[in-house]
Amino acid sequence: MIGRITGILLEKNPPQVLVDVQGIAYEVDVPMSTLYNLPEAGQRVSLFTHLVVREDAHLLFGFGSENERRAFRELLKISGVGARTALAVLSGLSVADLAQAVTLQETGRLTRVPGIGKKTAERLLLELKGKLGGDFGPITAAGAVPAAGNDVLNALLALGYNEKEALYAIKQLPEGLSVTEGIRAALKHLGRA
Repeated sequence: MIGRITGILLEKNPPQVLVDVQGIAYEVDVPMSTLYNLPEAGQRVSLFTHLVVREDAHLLFGFGSENERRAFRELLKISGVGARTALAVLSGLSVADLAQAVTLQETGRLTRVPGIGKKTAERLLLELKGKLGGDFGPITAAGAVPAAGNDVLNALLALGYNEKEALYAIKQLPEGLSVTEGIRAALKHLGRA
C-alpha cells in the first residue's frame, strides 16, 4: 500500500495531478478541495494516499489531510459506493460539511453533489451515522447546532445565503429558540456581519 507521497508537483489536470517522486511520476486523483489547496506546478507537495487495486487498473487517490483520507475510506466501505463516487462527495463537500450533514441527517446537501441521488444520499447518511466522529467536523456536544438549527439552516439557504454563512449564523444562536426566533436572530446576525 502506498500511504503517502512527497515530491514535485508537475501538472494539475483536474481531478488528477502528476507528482514526480525522484524520477517516477505518479498520476494521483484528488478531490477538488485538495486540488484548490495545492501549490503551483514546480513546488514540493505531500499527499496522503489510498491505492485502489482493480482487475484492470491500479488507481492512486491523494488527499491534503488525514481526515480527508479517513472519510474517503469510510465512504468506500459503503455498498455501492466506489472510489469515483467517494471522490465526488469529497469534491462537493468538505469533511466537516459531510460530518455535519451526517449528524443532521441532511440529504439535501448530498444530493447537490453530481451523481448522488436521493436514495444514494439516504444510504450514505444511514451508513455513515456514528462513523464520522467529532474529529471530522466542528459539531461536538459542546458546540452542537441548536435543536431548531436544521429548520433555520434550510430557511437561510432558501433565502439565498450560502452554507458557510448560514452555519456560522446558526452557531451563534443560543439553545432553546423556536424556529421563528432562530431565523430572526440569524438574520440579525448576518445583517451585522
